[in-house]
Amino acid sequence: MRELRLFHKVLADVNRLRIVRRLADGPATVTELIEHVGLSQPLVSWHLGKLREVGLVTARRNGRETVHTIEPEAFARFADRQAEVLGFGGPGEQAAGRRAVS
Repeated sequence: MRELRLFHKVLADVNRLRIVRRLADGPATVTELIEHVGLSQPLVSWHLGKLREVGLVTARRNGRETVHTIEPEAFARFADRQAEVLGFGGPGEQAAGRRAVS
């Protein structure tokens, strides 16, 4: 339950949501994220740190820059865990339910 609370707390910030949305389009450097969200470098880096803490974003060095990537599997895990906590069943049941709705 604690991990769900942290996940929701991290995504409750509109700037972090904007960063996540940009990263959903593909990997980006801090410079690219600064241009996209219009925040200062320290603030973008701070938000990225919060996203990395809960495993939603990873970072890798590429020369002098750090490239940030979204982790779709982390979002899927949190969605499955949330459904389980809310009583919607485990991942297998959720997949069957999604197929039935499609």
